[in-house]
Amino acid sequence: MPNRSGQGNVGLIAVVFFGSMLMVLMFLGIPLATSLAIIAGCAIFLLAIFNTDLALIILIFSMLLSPEFTQGSAAGRSVKVRADDIFIMIIFCGWLAKMAINKEMGLIRQTRLNTPVILYVVICLFASFLGIVAGRTNVKSAFFFLIKYIEYFLLFFMVANNLKTVKQAKKFVFFLILTCLFVCIYSTGQVAAGGRPSAPFESGAGGEPNTFAGYLILMMSLMAAFIIYPPSFKQRVALIGLLCVAAVSFLMTLSRSGWISAFPAVGTFILATKKYRFQLVILVVVVAMALPIIAPKQVQLRVQETFTPWKEYNVGAKRIGVDESTAHRIDSWKVGINRWMYKPIFGYGIPAGAVIDNQYTRVLNESGIIGFSVFIWMLITLFQVIRECYVNAGDNYFNKAMGLGLMAGFMGILLLNFAASAFILIRIMEPFWFLVAIVVTMPELEGESSPAPSTQIETPGAV
Repeated sequence: MPNRSGQGNVGLIAVVFFGSMLMVLMFLGIPLATSLAIIAGCAIFLLAIFNTDLALIILIFSMLLSPEFTQGSAAGRSVKVRADDIFIMIIFCGWLAKMAINKEMGLIRQTRLNTPVILYVVICLFASFLGIVAGRTNVKSAFFFLIKYIEYFLLFFMVANNLKTVKQAKKFVFFLILTCLFVCIYSTGQVAAGGRPSAPFESGAGGEPNTFAGYLILMMSLMAAFIIYPPSFKQRVALIGLLCVAAVSFLMTLSRSGWISAFPAVGTFILATKKYRFQLVILVVVVAMALPIIAPKQVQLRVQETFTPWKEYNVGAKRIGVDESTAHRIDSWKVGINRWMYKPIFGYGIPAGAVIDNQYTRVLNESGIIGFSVFIWMLITLFQVIRECYVNAGDNYFNKAMGLGLMAGFMGILLLNFAASAFILIRIMEPFWFLVAIVVTMPELEGESSPAPSTQIETPGAV
């Protein structure tokens, strides 16, 4: 039986320690909010040392449920720092301290993604250094944007290194889906109030519904995969209900780039699942026929607005008019390509110094053809690893669902990158790289689990 007396003593010591710390900080004249933030940071740091799993679960909740703070502006856009940005750095430092104490822990788990990820980070740093030396960017802008880029990779390495068992992976997936449930409940209230849904605590009027749509593409793909390869009948029913709620929120984001990005995700399910291909095709046809009839008026108007002739473009022998938002995204490609031609090798450094609303020409501008080539290499390797997890899963339904769900979500995000810089959006990239870390380590975790394939997403008990 667990030593409840020992756990109580640890809890009492923690309360006394942090209570004393709070009194000292208040005595020194530090504001209460700042004092509480310092104490929370210290607590998370200690958790990362003594219970990394619990620290990562806190991070999972903070991915979509944490506030953000604007810290000035750079490259024409405001620099936003969220609580989870800070949590990642604190947990990473705690993880480093844990490795320093436990010499048997390796620094970085060996995966096929390590080389392209590390090389891409090095090129980004070098391109930014060249940009600072040439005066194209300043140190502050480069620092904030580079931290944003690198923190996702730090999360990937940290989660991959911490995973030891399949039970851990299932626990993290459970909390990722649970967080999505909370966010969808919140967004349902926004829809009921007549607004476009977005993640909680988004700053600015209306939040960021396009980013929220990208997040939902990823999470809906994961849920759909676990519906196809169900852990149990009860969990399949629960996931169907959550998927329906998420689909309503996704539709009501009115994000046209998000809607279009759902097509490759759905196509991936149809192409990859031979056993259920006919049923999926029938479902897609039924939904496609029903949507024009049952879709809310806001959705129908949003579709019609796309072809409002604010600006016209030549497409073959025809001229097609599009609305202002779509025109800006098309022009963003022209700006990105034209600017890149002046700095083709290593680009302008990070940030690129211009607002570019797509990931691909943004990478070209920031790190040139060298960085873009490594970026594409990283994406290809990532797809290969995810696909192999699905193809080689055999009768292991958990591995099959993880591989299929992430592969479909990845396809959707790749298309979303044509209209948004999705690979630098924290609400999308944190859960994405967390899931990538799980999928990449699956072959090793499978050998540490029981020989029989697991078909349960276990509801975690004590952490």
